[in-house]
Amino acid sequence: MAVYQGARRRGFELPHPAFEPAHPAFELDRAPFAGRGRRPAPAGLVRAGRPTRVGAILATIVVAFTLAFLSLSQSVRVAATSYDIVRLASEYERLDARRQELRSDLNRLGAEPAIRKLGLDSGLGQLGAPLIIPAR
Repeated sequence: MAVYQGARRRGFELPHPAFEPAHPAFELDRAPFAGRGRRPAPAGLVRAGRPTRVGAILATIVVAFTLAFLSLSQSVRVAATSYDIVRLASEYERLDARRQELRSDLNRLGAEPAIRKLGLDSGLGQLGAPLIIPAR
């Protein structure tokens, strides 16, 4: 019988001093613990009406970090794009110079004296008089 009497719930419950609200704006939220016979945990303390200052500060820090991260990622993207533009512009200039060089070579080598000179330099000789073979 002693065990049964000790396990039985009592008619009233004295709050523990560690769970007393330190400020009148705090109140105990006992609704989740009704009928269970347990005392509410410290997380049961809620602020009536508005969020706590710590929560607002943490939210501000998270928002500021997110904005700074987005700004940094955009800056990196713009810098990478500008490097690509500079690289492509220098490659375009190089290819344009090569195109002008090839066009100049074609104009120079396309003339008859240049072709004759290239043939003589390569070891080709000038053709002699043509041989005419009589038909039978």
